[in-house]
Amino acid sequence: MLDSATEARVLRAGKICRRCGITQTQIADALGASQSQISRILRGHGERGSRLQEEVCLYVERFEGGITADAVRRSDELVEALRKTWDGSAAHAKALSTVIRSLGVLGSRVVGPPRGKRR
Repeated sequence: MLDSATEARVLRAGKICRRCGITQTQIADALGASQSQISRILRGHGERGSRLQEEVCLYVERFEGGITADAVRRSDELVEALRKTWDGSAAHAKALSTVIRSLGVLGSRVVGPPRGKRR
């Protein structure tokens, strides 16, 4: 069973999809998942949080006002990467932010090897 905060976030993502006209197929194609997996996630039918669930929420949330500080804090992978790489200095923060912004130039293309369908 999903905790109440996660369930609320997932259901909110579903509302954003409907409001913005984002299809489950679009999300599935962007994330390398099946449409049925996306459907199950957006209906809140999950036993627990998953990486795909987090990716779906982040993908959808960017259509409604972009990425928020809360979304960044909820991304354990991003927070852990920053912990491992940032030395705490302002200069290093600026350098890391420059690297992250440069990734935006790639647009929606996947960085690294293409991801296959998840099962």
